[in-house]
Amino acid sequence: MPRLMIEELDKKREAARSRVALREGAFQIQPSVPGGVPVQPAAAAQQARRIDLMTCCGTGCVAGGAFRIKEALEAEIQKHGLRNEVSVVPTGCNGFCGQGPLIVVMPEGIFYGGLKPEHVPTLVEEHLVKGSPVRKFMFVSPETKQVIPHLADIPFFRKQQPLVLRNKGIVDPEKIEDYIARDGYAALEKVLTAMTPERVIEEVTRSGLRGRGGAGFPTGVKWRVCRAEKRIPKYLVGNCDEGDPGAYMDRSLLESDPHSLIEGMVIAAYAIGVSHGFVYVRTEYPLAIERLRKAIVQAQEYGLLGEKILGSNFVFDLEIREGSGAFVCGEETSLIHSIEGQNPEPRQRPPFPAQVGLWGCPTVINNVETLATVPVIIDRGAEWYSAIGTATSKGTKIFSLVGKINNTGLIEVPMGITLREIINEIGGGIPGNKQFKAVQTGGPSGGCIPNSLVDLPIDYETLKEAGSMMGSGGMIVMDEDTCMVDVSKFFIQFTNDESCGKCTVCRDGSDALLEVLTRISNGEGRDGDVEFLEELGTAVKDASMCGLGQTLPNPVLSTLRYFRDEYVAHIKDKDCPAKVCKPLIKYYIDPDKCPGCTLCLKNCPSGAIKGENKHVHVIDQAICNKCGECLEVCPPKVSAVVKLSGKEAQVLQSLSAPVPVREWRARRAAETGTGTRRTP
Repeated sequence: MPRLMIEELDKKREAARSRVALREGAFQIQPSVPGGVPVQPAAAAQQARRIDLMTCCGTGCVAGGAFRIKEALEAEIQKHGLRNEVSVVPTGCNGFCGQGPLIVVMPEGIFYGGLKPEHVPTLVEEHLVKGSPVRKFMFVSPETKQVIPHLADIPFFRKQQPLVLRNKGIVDPEKIEDYIARDGYAALEKVLTAMTPERVIEEVTRSGLRGRGGAGFPTGVKWRVCRAEKRIPKYLVGNCDEGDPGAYMDRSLLESDPHSLIEGMVIAAYAIGVSHGFVYVRTEYPLAIERLRKAIVQAQEYGLLGEKILGSNFVFDLEIREGSGAFVCGEETSLIHSIEGQNPEPRQRPPFPAQVGLWGCPTVINNVETLATVPVIIDRGAEWYSAIGTATSKGTKIFSLVGKINNTGLIEVPMGITLREIINEIGGGIPGNKQFKAVQTGGPSGGCIPNSLVDLPIDYETLKEAGSMMGSGGMIVMDEDTCMVDVSKFFIQFTNDESCGKCTVCRDGSDALLEVLTRISNGEGRDGDVEFLEELGTAVKDASMCGLGQTLPNPVLSTLRYFRDEYVAHIKDKDCPAKVCKPLIKYYIDPDKCPGCTLCLKNCPSGAIKGENKHVHVIDQAICNKCGECLEVCPPKVSAVVKLSGKEAQVLQSLSAPVPVREWRARRAAETGTGTRRTP
């Protein structure tokens, strides 16, 4: 198709309004025109099409069968003759990943989760044909056990403020028309017609936007430094190399709304003076790469990338570079080396990439969330954006909320919201009414924040003071059954594996930290280990060359700060209070409770349980692999299997061999009051 001029883009936008009119309001946010005036749903909504089925096709839902559900919906709609009335719209991540695969019926806003292809005929027949929403597929509150039909009433969505994710669940990420209908590329139009590059940088600076990749460096300052450099060419890189365990913010952004990233990068390139850019994305994100690639082609066809963008003299091209998944590539200079085809190792700074970056040229590297925020700032203004958040941390932040939490998913919340609001209100609390113990923020480079700080506001400074960091947005919730020594060991194992090895203090320091943590969790801790971990962790933090090494000890130092007693228990008492570390626990069958049902015996994978029907069972500790299967299958009304650690496990004296249940009970009746009860 011919490349668009500005007037033609405006006409495209007006014509496309009807595409999304039925979906407006799904997440309680309306698009705006460049002047900031809310757009009313188009009159074209009053047409034959009456329902849009917003079908989540993010990676999580796709893994659960979302594409098959989409095909089943289309087949059933065709079968019932509803093709002209009902549309199936594939979207990116809806956010409520714990309920996927899911769809939202618009304009009613009815939310269906946990769907399977075999549910589709019932859903179409009852809801779309008969007009009776199907309650059994609706969300049930884990707290009240009440059915909540509408998305807007589900607590998970209530305190969110989707700005970067303004189009999630609303647009088809593979249709540029959907993005344009939601005022996509209106900010770019404003920039090219009414703003100088210097004014764009000033607007971003006044907004208070800080890098969302972890460090939190002011975005406008980085742009200004690069623009001031006289050397050309200059480069722009969108960093989508998120390697944190449990994190999927950047991936979901690319899957859900790739054009928001492209628009943000074009605006940034205009401001900095860049004609070529890269999106660096890990190759394990095939769906994100596919959608971004399609979006780039569409933007080129519309004249939004390439030569004479929207009829102006501005030129900017964009290409994708795939990384192989090295965690260290999240660090700017390592990422640069990877794009250049070198080993992904960091280098000393200064000079900074904004001065000397790709191929020795000035280069701005921004996280993709940072760049996707830029169109919102340009569209609505720096004052509007800076009114959200705290004094030093403006705007919103995307987190992946995972772990021991009822409502897992992708959330976007204003800076300054408290951990309590996220965990208890958005997250719906801890499963099984267990106690919240800690939350780990910032990925493997972050720290663990305890329950005592649950009212801590989320911003860059307070998280750093608490011994953690914002990071790219991972948030892992832990309950009372989590061992903090084991958590610390897990993250150090991860960063130890991912260390590039260039820096001695990081390479050897992480080895030593892991060695000591492993000894402690194996029950081989020694006097002085805690002090050694603190001293070495501080040394690694102070002497490492790049951000990975400088933040690597955070999980150790933060858990020592808040959960020191657990380390002491492991070392002094050979006790894992959470009963997680296998060398420090034992499983035991209480003979007074065992009915001899053989459930545990049949499910034991190691053959460690001895017994037969109607006999009290016995666990052979020499064979037991501590898998916990016996505890899982023992009926709650029986609860004969217990897990022990510390002194209880050390003094345990189990039966030497199985005995008939009747014989044991007779023996116990005779022993009543003699003090010979075997249960610890």
